[in-house]
Formats: sequence, C-alpha cells, structure tokens
Amino acid sequence: MSAFRELEVDLDAIASNVRRMRAHVGTPHVMAVVKANAYGHGAVSAARAALDGGADWLGVADLDEALQLREAGIEAPVLAWLHSPDEDFRRAAAAGVDVGISSIAQLEAAAQAARPGAPIAVHVKVETGLSRNGVAEEEWAALFGRARVLEDAGAITVRGIFSHLSNASDDDDRAAIAVFERGLAVAAAEGVVPELRHIAASAAAIALPESRYDLVRLGLSVYGLSPYGAASARELGLRPAMTVRGRVAAVRRVPAGKGVSYDYTYRTGQETTLALVPLGYAEGIPRSASNAAPVSIGGRTFRIAGRVAMDQFVVDVGDHPVAVGDDVVLFGDAAAGVPSAYDWAEACGTISWEIVTRLDGRVERTFRGGR
Repeated sequence: MSAFRELEVDLDAIASNVRRMRAHVGTPHVMAVVKANAYGHGAVSAARAALDGGADWLGVADLDEALQLREAGIEAPVLAWLHSPDEDFRRAAAAGVDVGISSIAQLEAAAQAARPGAPIAVHVKVETGLSRNGVAEEEWAALFGRARVLEDAGAITVRGIFSHLSNASDDDDRAAIAVFERGLAVAAAEGVVPELRHIAASAAAIALPESRYDLVRLGLSVYGLSPYGAASARELGLRPAMTVRGRVAAVRRVPAGKGVSYDYTYRTGQETTLALVPLGYAEGIPRSASNAAPVSIGGRTFRIAGRVAMDQFVVDVGDHPVAVGDDVVLFGDAAAGVPSAYDWAEACGTISWEIVTRLDGRVERTFRGGR
C-alpha cells in the first residue's frame, strides 16, 4: 500500500547521474554536494549512492552536516565551507573533515584546532565576484603568506583553493575565472600550491569546460535535475531521483460556482469532482503552488484548485473518475509522464533547487535501489 504522503528517492538514479556527469566533465575528482539533507533526498543514503556512482568527495555547508556523514560510517573526503563565527574547528580535525576558509580569522582558528602531528586540511575560498563569503582580493597576499607559515609549522595543509560562479552569463563566469586565476597566482607567489582547484558547480561543469580544473562540485545534477537552462534533464542524460506523491483523502461532487479552499480564489466553472490531497505547506508544498502547480492522478495531469492550505490542497478533476486512496504524483521523472520539479518551479515562480529541498514535515521518505 502506498504511503499517505511519500517522498521516494531512487538511489540508482543518483549513482547513474554521477557516472554520467563524471564521464562528461573528465576531471580527476568529482564532489557530490549533499548539503541540506542532500537537497531533500536524504544525506546519508544519497552520499553512499553518489560514491557508488564515482564521486570521490562529498560537500556540505556546515560541520554538523559533515559529522552526520562521519557518524554514519562514511569515510570519504568531506569539505564543509560555511561556519559559525565561533566555530570550534577541533570537531573537524577530530573527524578528518576539510574546512573551507574565507578569512584570516578562520585560518587562525583552524590552525589552533590542529592536533599535534596532524595538520588540519583547509580549502581557501577566494572572492571572485559573487559578493558572499571568500577572501577579498586585497587580503590574498596576507592570507596566503600566513597560510604558508602555518603549513611550514605543521598546523594546516592548504589542500584546495576554490570559489563559486554566479551563472549570470558565460561572460560573467569567465570574468570570475580570470579573477580566480589571479588568486591562484598570488597563492603560488606566496609558496602555496594546492592539490585541488575548484570553482565549477553543475551548470558550469556542464557548459564551461575552462571552469573544471581539478574538481567539480556537483549539486543539482546529482539528483537528476538540470541546472542549465539550455538543456533538460533528459537531454543531459540525467534521471530525476525524487518522486513526491500522496493519496486522495476525500472526493466530492460539487455544482458550478462552488468556492474551493480559503478565500475562494477558485470557483468551479461547471459541475465537477474535487479530490482532496493531504499535503500542504507544513510539508513544504509552496503556497505559491495555489491555482498553479500540476499533479498527476490516474495518468492525467490537473492543476491545484484554490489555496494550498497547511495540511492539504484540492484538485478539480472534472469528470475524470477518481476514488479515495488513488495515487497522486506531484512531481517526479517527466519520462514517466508525470510533472517534473522543473514544472513545479515554473508554476511557483521559483527554481527546482527550492522545490526539492523544502519538502519535509510529515512526508515519509523512502528509498529504492542502491545498497
């Protein structure tokens, strides 16, 4: 019997997507980004599937996420790059987690956390135009000079230098790459030559070969979604790994002119059947999906009718036969004839990254495939 509310993850699809991307980019190393609970797919299971597919690094935002992987027995290299102002990097040192460094203060804190005879591995992030974290260009020489001193003292190892692209345009990204090259040159002048240089996430890894360097950080593409507007997931050879479904909880026949859900933003145009689906914004269904997002019931696609509520939404199915207990697919693999996360993003005026990462609440996460 299907779950009342279900988020199914195809682990074989994740492994396949990593293999596909690894073959495409041809870099010596591939990092699967499993932050934010692997974009909603389940961090530990998704990480294992990505490693099975050929990833040899894992990326997360913070140390709590990294330690979750270690506690599950995952020993692959892990990089965490976003830290609390008072982060205790001894946690990273003890667990063998690499840390991203965006300031001299973070560099010093990481060095102080190193254990005797075991330098802590850092990746220095240089600011190349995104205006978020990262070492400002005017501080590069001082930071890399200090990093070399700390390396010589055995406190740290600069394993990587990295940055992030805006994806605003190819020209903008190439300009950022030029800044990144300046950062690498400053590091080399100070005697810092890292094992890994990385700046590309999925979109640039696909479309901008000069961005690939030694490692690419694959996020959305790992989960079978296209990060690249010019090509669909299917055209890229990717398989969406997430399918979100529920079951019809109630059915009623109503006359024309009947108001549906809060505020009556939808009224029936004729006598029709309404199906109630037990997912709402408490599960992460965007309220902006109201009157907009598609769902599949019995092999046909309909739109949500009226406001998405906290626990439920309504679908106007016309005269299509629907019964209590029928499966409802919100989104999944478009190749299976159901709406995609991209379709939902379009309907909600957002991006597929947000659609997949926001789902939680009472949704039961299940897995198929993998090990």
